Amino acid sequence: MRAIDADLLICCECHQLNPHAPGAEHGHCSRCGARLHARKPHSLRRTWALLLTATILYVPANLLPIMAVNSLGKGEPSTIIGGVIELIQLGMLPVAAVVFVASILVPTFKLVGIALLYSVQRHQPMSARQRVLMYRFIEWIGRWSMLDIFVIAILVAVVNFGSLASIAPGAGAAAFASVVMLTMLAALTFDPRLIWDNTEAAHD
Repeated sequence: MRAIDADLLICCECHQLNPHAPGAEHGHCSRCGARLHARKPHSLRRTWALLLTATILYVPANLLPIMAVNSLGKGEPSTIIGGVIELIQLGMLPVAAVVFVASILVPTFKLVGIALLYSVQRHQPMSARQRVLMYRFIEWIGRWSMLDIFVIAILVAVVNFGSLASIAPGAGAAAFASVVMLTMLAALTFDPRLIWDNTEAAHD
């Protein structure tokens, strides 16, 4: 049984369970006074708006230079893939692996994962367990989203030996950081309770 079936509403601010007053469209939390909603207002609309914006920015994030690696006075701005290749050529295999995972795999998994939650809106044949696992995976992987930005920041500070070797951030880093923040917000605006609403509706 869902809380809403028992006329209970959870506060999104302090997570206090509150009784739903009959006939009242909205109420206020008895603990913190926040406005109560049965579900996050316009959750799917906001999630889709953020996801589409992140998808659009993901293109320049991969096409624009994300950093410039200079070695012995030679070098030019590189995209994410180009930067990974250059790091491999410089013998920085662990750093290259971190940048590849954080810059390519993690954002792609997040975009695809959030898009798969579209099955909640379209009532596609996907079990609630699969949707919950996908949602938890997106939440878990979100903590690693800014890892490559931190790596670039550290490399810029550490690898600075003048004409011998230096690394500088590129315009693609700003676009990529925007993608990361937008996907994190998209995961936060999605209401996972919609997963169970869809399951209950399918069983009715």
